[in-house]
Amino acid sequence: MEPHSRVMRWKALFEDLEAQAEAAGRAELDAEVRDRTRREGGLVQTADRLRGAIGADLTIRLRGAGAVRGALQDAGRDWALLEEQPGRDLLVPLAAVMTLAGLTRRAEPAAGAVAARLDLRWALRGLARDRTPLHVLLVDATVLSGTIDRVGADHLELAEHPAGEVRLASAVRGVQLVPLPALALLRPG
Repeated sequence: MEPHSRVMRWKALFEDLEAQAEAAGRAELDAEVRDRTRREGGLVQTADRLRGAIGADLTIRLRGAGAVRGALQDAGRDWALLEEQPGRDLLVPLAAVMTLAGLTRRAEPAAGAVAARLDLRWALRGLARDRTPLHVLLVDATVLSGTIDRVGADHLELAEHPAGEVRLASAVRGVQLVPLPALALLRPG
């Protein structure tokens, strides 16, 4: 065998070994990327997926309420705001959600510490402050009508009065304490 052909054989052998090493390195990197992607996906919360879908038309199945549909307007740590039809919003506690359809693949984490604190109690306090008359649907399909007087750490107090009326002392039929996990949907009305 000529010296030139031996050099060519060695060169081919080294090129082959180098190609195998590169392929193994690419496969290892690909496996690492897939693993990290799975791990990061495991950190995504429902609220993150909702924030990534602002403006999307969603169908949400709720305990006690069946399916509601609307354009997602906003989302907090444990609530979503849907526009059911123009001018008619629904506040949905995420604890009552059974399924969500229509989400995009995007996820958007809460932007900062303040946004992370904007929980259901924060949204309910806004409704109480504005004295908004509400239809409150519970997870057992009970419907209450009234105005939120107070929001506690784990409950709200609803002054019951006829639907569509403002809260007047003479119209209040009673006050119900409603634990937050019992809420399925709140609709102005």
